[in-house]
Amino acid sequence: MTNEEIFAKLKEVLALVKPQVDQSKISMDSSLVMDLGIDSLSMLLMSLAIEQKFNFQFNATKPFNTVRDVVEHIAQAI
Repeated sequence: MTNEEIFAKLKEVLALVKPQVDQSKISMDSSLVMDLGIDSLSMLLMSLAIEQKFNFQFNATKPFNTVRDVVEHIAQAI
């Protein structure tokens, strides 16, 4: 799966977690906190949704700052 395909699926996940965020404004460089308003609860929900969408256990130990960070983590995990 390419990073572009992962990014497209991740945008679907983000739409579920943060429905008020305009998907067309999400880029690879979007800040999870500043641009998308992801807080600790949203991060947990996003992690669970990613596990279901990509069929792997999301067990990251490093912090994610941008959408690109999450995409790269998923790419390495699947």
